[in-house]
Amino acid sequence: MKTLLSTNHDHDIADLFHEDAEVIVYPGDCLEFLKTIPEETVRLVVTSPSYNIGKSYESRLVLDDYLKQQREIIRECYRVLAPSGSICWEVGNFIDPAGGIIPLDSVLYPVFRSLGMKMRNRIVWQFGHGLHCKNRFSGRYETIVWYTKGDDYVFNLDPVRVPQKYPGKKHFKGPKAGEYSCNPLGKNPGDVWEIPNVKSNHVEKTDHPCQFPVELVERLVLSMSDEGDTVLDPFLGVGTTIIAAIRHKRKGFGAETVVDYVKTARQRIRMEIEGVLKTRPMDRPVYDPVKNGCKIALSPWQNHLRLQEASK
Repeated sequence: MKTLLSTNHDHDIADLFHEDAEVIVYPGDCLEFLKTIPEETVRLVVTSPSYNIGKSYESRLVLDDYLKQQREIIRECYRVLAPSGSICWEVGNFIDPAGGIIPLDSVLYPVFRSLGMKMRNRIVWQFGHGLHCKNRFSGRYETIVWYTKGDDYVFNLDPVRVPQKYPGKKHFKGPKAGEYSCNPLGKNPGDVWEIPNVKSNHVEKTDHPCQFPVELVERLVLSMSDEGDTVLDPFLGVGTTIIAAIRHKRKGFGAETVVDYVKTARQRIRMEIEGVLKTRPMDRPVYDPVKNGCKIALSPWQNHLRLQEASK
């Protein structure tokens, strides 16, 4: 696997850590990069490491060696994490030589717990497309395990609320009978997220075979960090985490070893800075109650606004 190392700066995209950097794409090993970052300077770590299944960008390891590698990287991420910070580790399944599956979030749990971190959610990311299996049901989900360094952590629910399925619904009985039962800002998205994955017809598709959708990372960035915070991805891939970070006025740092992905990440980040990167909108629902003919699909305040616009 080739590693590209240089000291160039490209459109405010640095490739080495320095205190004033707002965007860093480190073209090399993530452990080398992590060791250059001062402790407790990162608010949020979001990443998806290789699943050790033999993809073109990874060297397949026996499970014990893979866990040893992950343990070392997670410990460094913990060191640079602020006391109120979070780590979101997105993983799938390891396929053992005999063909059985091992859920990586389960075998990594002791690593996070040994650091004193607490799991706040095990988020299931569900999607509709992927490899088709013949000897078992096809995998259509991955998990994001969310750990916090302490009990006083950043969590912003309102920016990531999703549309109510029945926004005109009212309380049927009790002291609130007749009142609207929905939060006008939307509902908590819960811990099962249906977000399309990046396949061949997705607007964000690049040459990376296992690419994050930007909207998935946006939800994590908005809920677990504040404007001006630093978001880190030690396995950057084609730059999605940094794109989500700078889109919402955060700093974005990441490391990537594959030369082609570094180039693609820089190109995509430049396009985001210039406002021309095309992505699937975060607020585009997979289920649209209006298109599906739901009779109480529009809330009273939405109807009121529509009547106002119609009367102009």
